[in-house]
Amino acid sequence: MKDEQLLQRIVVSPDIMVGKPVINGTRLTVDFILGQLAHGALVNEICSEYEGLTIEDIQACLLFATKTLQDTEFMPLAS
Repeated sequence: MKDEQLLQRIVVSPDIMVGKPVINGTRLTVDFILGQLAHGALVNEICSEYEGLTIEDIQACLLFATKTLQDTEFMPLAS
């Protein structure tokens, strides 16, 4: 699946979850899904926990995070 198709699965609306990026048609935020993955949840576990969620939705969250961080500049904190 192409990047554009995956990214269409993520929506941002001030009317949904106070404008946080969510998986289209859900109230599942990108940061929630990433947190689940960071804490060791497997993709198939997440998909089975939330009806209608697909592997492509999870991939879309990862791609959205990647694209968001891609143009971000980081500066080290003073030591």
